[in-house]
Amino acid sequence: MPQNLLDFDLAGLTAWFAELGEKPFRARQVFHWIHQAGVADFAQMTDIAKSLREKLQQQAVVQAPAINFAHVSADGTRKWLFEVGVGNGIETVFIPEDDRGTLCVSSQVGCALECTFCSTGRQGFNRNLTVAEIVGQLWVAQHSLKAEPNRTTGEIAERPVSNVVMMGMGEPLANFENVVTALGVMLDDHAYGLSRRRVTVSTSGLVPAMDRLAERCPVALAVSLHAPNDALRDQIVPINRKYPLRELMAACRRYLVHAPRDFITFEYVMLAGVNDQPEHARQLIELTRDVPCKFNLIPFNPFPDSGYEKPRAEALRVFREILQDAGYVVTTRKTRGDDIDAACGQLAGRVADKSGRVMKRIHKEAA
Repeated sequence: MPQNLLDFDLAGLTAWFAELGEKPFRARQVFHWIHQAGVADFAQMTDIAKSLREKLQQQAVVQAPAINFAHVSADGTRKWLFEVGVGNGIETVFIPEDDRGTLCVSSQVGCALECTFCSTGRQGFNRNLTVAEIVGQLWVAQHSLKAEPNRTTGEIAERPVSNVVMMGMGEPLANFENVVTALGVMLDDHAYGLSRRRVTVSTSGLVPAMDRLAERCPVALAVSLHAPNDALRDQIVPINRKYPLRELMAACRRYLVHAPRDFITFEYVMLAGVNDQPEHARQLIELTRDVPCKFNLIPFNPFPDSGYEKPRAEALRVFREILQDAGYVVTTRKTRGDDIDAACGQLAGRVADKSGRVMKRIHKEAA
């Protein structure tokens, strides 16, 4: 079976080249061709010795996940569905803006955490993505978008993807080693050269893994909070039963010692009548008083049979103003790509559920 070179960071590729009897600078050359030039055909790597090119053609491939389809929203948002095995597909979203291009990357096929308002979680869980499947999403997006002019300026960007958020399908920190290796590729100046401040990992609150990320690869951190107290969070974000809010806030404070930004972003999906009342905003102020942070409020994006509704505009306004009056920076996420089901919380892909969670939920709802 040929070795997929997208599975390697530079250190891993260098070690693999050493096994082939090749020098480290050859690994750097090939790494550059793959990630910066977007070349998958070894024959096109013109400054590589012919003998090495032939060796690579026999023993290696550069293979990103196959594209099943690509959709473009009316607002310019793009969504790809990538095939990652029989019955399994992952979704990746690119959000273009005037000053940046953000790629939302998936880390798992499905998700095992079962947050009740997330369509990905309702699909069940199949497996973790490999490094090649994670990096491959960026590789495809970066090099396919390079050929297209900016919708606003008409210019062709050398690096259309300036920001990466690990907020697609799955819980990134539940696939820790593969995600950290993929992050290393994204940050490497020989590859994509992204700033740590422009790469964000989102977690629902896997506390031990947050500590490990701080030590291994501190990037910007977003925490999917969604509730201001344990009783409510236990219901809608079940991982809270294992790592309650007191432990989660302590982990956030520890992370900030290493983080490239001096704040944590708390993501908060607003669910009408569930977590969008003024008392919830006041509880958030008490909860996060000792954690430098900003809030990103996300109006719920409906999907079939979710059981939740979008908050009223007035409820969202009051909630936001309570936080702002307390001195917090608060943003409200614009809904992008909802006409192609690419908005936050809508990514579902295709999951051949191995966890049995879907059937358990169906039986529970039927009981």
